Amino acid sequence: MANDFSILIQLGMRIAYLRKERKMSQLTLSIDSGIAKSYLCELEKGRRNPSVVVLSRISEALGVTLEELFKGISPIEGIML
Repeated sequence: MANDFSILIQLGMRIAYLRKERKMSQLTLSIDSGIAKSYLCELEKGRRNPSVVVLSRISEALGVTLEELFKGISPIEGIML
C-alpha cells in the first residue's frame, strides 16, 4: 500500500528527530536499543517496517513512551476500525 510507505517515512523521520534532539548518534542509539546500526539507518530512511518489540526498545533508549514516539504521525487513510 502507498500509505504504508508514508507511515514508515514519517516514523523514520520522527525517530531521527528524537535521536538528534537528544544529541545521540545512530551508533549510540543502536547500542542503547540493541539494534544493528545498519537496521536503524534503514529504519530512519523509511525502508524498514519495525516490529512493536523494536519500537519499544527504541522508545526506551530515547527515553520516550511509544505514544510519544508516534506523536505527529498521520494515520493511514481509508482503514476502517
